Amino acid sequence: MIATPPIGKGVDATRFDPGTGFAFASCGEGFLTVIHEDPADKFSVVENVVTQQGARTMELDEKTHEVFLVTAKFGPPPAPKRISHVRGRNFAR
Repeated sequence: MIATPPIGKGVDATRFDPGTGFAFASCGEGFLTVIHEDPADKFSVVENVVTQQGARTMELDEKTHEVFLVTAKFGPPPAPKRISHVRGRNFAR
């Protein structure tokens, strides 16, 4: 272990971009922690970027230096439906 900088809770993914020296930790609580490798073996938190809560799945494009996070926003579950007719068959209600 080289360093343990503080990051958010619910970490799902971490990535390091060797081209920029930035490390990223995607946290389910709604933050992307951005860390920079200063001199070798020294890391400091640059920023905690606010994301949508639950955005933990992450990927890094090392060519463009872009970070991608994925999540979904869920609404309330739909009301149950009673099925009375399926493919020509009737069901008792």
